[in-house]
Amino acid sequence: MFTGIIEDLGVITHLEKEQDNLHLTLQSRITSELKIDQSLAHNGVCLTLVSLDNDSYTVTAIQETLNKTTLSTLSVGDTVNLERAMKLGDRLDGHIVQGHVDQTAVCTDIVNQDGSWLYTFEYDASKNNMTIEKGSITVNGVSLTVVNSKKNSFSVAIIPYTYEHTNFHTFKKGSVVNLEFDVLGKYIQKLYEQR
Repeated sequence: MFTGIIEDLGVITHLEKEQDNLHLTLQSRITSELKIDQSLAHNGVCLTLVSLDNDSYTVTAIQETLNKTTLSTLSVGDTVNLERAMKLGDRLDGHIVQGHVDQTAVCTDIVNQDGSWLYTFEYDASKNNMTIEKGSITVNGVSLTVVNSKKNSFSVAIIPYTYEHTNFHTFKKGSVVNLEFDVLGKYIQKLYEQR
């Protein structure tokens, strides 16, 4: 389980395809604190560390993960938002995040608001995911508050700290991102559909 509060940006140093799997090797300032078999969210995708080598580590994404996320579009040199799993008893500064991406979205607009940025994303509403005004959403692993909630789109306001310390500063119109919708909302929606 995660909180959506990004700890560091990792840099992709090597990508290796093996059958349907993709091995991603990254460098990060937190690598020395990591352990093999530990869960680490990469742009919101929970992956298990399979090897450590000095200042780099490797994780593996299987085909199911590659089909539902943006991981297969990454290239060497790309930056990735990183968050280690939450420790029991820690403060929950963001919201409850599982690291299980529901679907991807496309950035359709970025508005500089003189001290902050308003990003708008559009997603496929046929997958029955939804946002609510002032509810939580995870974009590339970042816990954010929804504004301008619509049937297939929403916006988020980004403060300078988040802009500088996550990969939001690399987004452009057309950038594809990972979304994890609020887990509590998903359970409520499922219960409502069953009634």
